[in-house]
Amino acid sequence: MATAHDHRVHEGESLADAAQRAFERAGEQWTPMRAQIYAALSAAERPASAYDLAEAVSSATGRRVAANSVYRILDVFVSKNLANRVESANAYIVNAHPDCEHDCIFLVCDVCGRVSHVDDDSLSGAVRRSAEKAGFSQLRPVIEVRGCCADCADGDSA
Repeated sequence: MATAHDHRVHEGESLADAAQRAFERAGEQWTPMRAQIYAALSAAERPASAYDLAEAVSSATGRRVAANSVYRILDVFVSKNLANRVESANAYIVNAHPDCEHDCIFLVCDVCGRVSHVDDDSLSGAVRRSAEKAGFSQLRPVIEVRGCCADCADGDSA
């Protein structure tokens, strides 16, 4: 069953605003530390680990931020659809459309490490149905496809 949702892909300030609104609608507080972690995550060009984000926020604020605190915040971000975890990299990326829930399909470049998020409900739906037939419940499929992105492929062909 399809649900109505806002599937706009946000960037920059629009992304931060959409994330804050979605987070607060979910009953969470948008604290200064959460805002700083979110800003560092959204600025990352590649999936970022909790250690990467702790270092970025520590450098930006001039005070030490512990990675275990960042992990807790990232767990909340994932549970509230603000971020996605790239399992194979043990790292995180922002969800560019936090008002829209889709299963995660990631294209992971083995050359540069960048990750693209793809929405294909037919593919993830098939995975979901197969898992349900096997007795799994409360599913959150995460599909990762590893390969070479178009930018790296173009660089290799030169």
